[in-house]
Amino acid sequence: MTPILPTTVIGSYPQPDWLIDRTRLGSRLPPRGRASELWRVAPDQLVQAQDDATVLAIRDQEQAGIDIVTDGEIRRESFSNRFAVALEGLDLDNPAMVAAACGGVNPVPRVVGPIRRTRAVELDDLRFLRAHTDRVVKITVPGPFTLSQQVCNEAYADEGALALDFAAAVNDEVRDLFAAGADVVQLDEPWLQARAEKAREFAIAAIDRALDGAEGTTALHTCFGYAHVVADKPKTGYPFLAELDRCAADQIAIEAAQPHLDLSVLAGLASKTVIVGVLDLADPSPETPAQVAERIERALEFVAPERLVLGPDCGMKYLSRELAFAKLRSLVAGAEIVRARLS
Repeated sequence: MTPILPTTVIGSYPQPDWLIDRTRLGSRLPPRGRASELWRVAPDQLVQAQDDATVLAIRDQEQAGIDIVTDGEIRRESFSNRFAVALEGLDLDNPAMVAAACGGVNPVPRVVGPIRRTRAVELDDLRFLRAHTDRVVKITVPGPFTLSQQVCNEAYADEGALALDFAAAVNDEVRDLFAAGADVVQLDEPWLQARAEKAREFAIAAIDRALDGAEGTTALHTCFGYAHVVADKPKTGYPFLAELDRCAADQIAIEAAQPHLDLSVLAGLASKTVIVGVLDLADPSPETPAQVAERIERALEFVAPERLVLGPDCGMKYLSRELAFAKLRSLVAGAEIVRARLS
């Protein structure tokens, strides 16, 4: 059982310096294809090292008091590439250069045939997480619309059909993750905001296909990008948000702290539980519990407490471990302040 106003992370947690080259990681755009050169550990020892680092991420979340924990996405170079590079139909060896959502260009896989999932990708990750905590667990999978926008399409005449094939692959993964003990499975869909017009054409159909038959709590995270990569975020709101009230996800996760979002937009998600970002990951100092409590109270003006979950704005991948942990401690303390007021 989780308390009212439960706390969570969005997905990622800082990877240790001894595991990944954080300088190289932070100096480039999030990888879309293979990026094995980022790991500091020899290939024959990498799985064991990732296991050890995952335990550290789980323990940090537990010690901070987080209610819904993840594996920290420790085994991933980016939020999406671990899943994407496992799919059939992609040429990973001859990438194309395409515009990134946050600016610049990034090498991406080329779609050269039908997209198919031929094996489970994150199942062992989920089983490891489930075996190392007794708390509610969440695992994340890249969403089908975002996957369709992070490739160079050379095989599909209809981009919506490409997104639906990505959705079918994601759906196979989602079903396996719930069968293996996931409490929450989250789709990450940042590209809904970068390409809102395309999202209006086919994103909801793809998201619903990806979540079809899901036997557990489903979440969808959307944002403007990592704070490390995107400094200036729109204060005018999301170009694609109210539309998500009709998608199949049970929960919608948004960033709100860094862009100083007008939280009245939450009224447009009346049928959803909302995971509101109350930690600004561009701020190099941890929030005080009072600051977090104030942000929670603003959200409660538009969302009933039983429909509100609290988290950071986005993944914490690019923060130092010390700063991430301190921010999570403030998140938990701020939630406790508001819970006491509600009791």
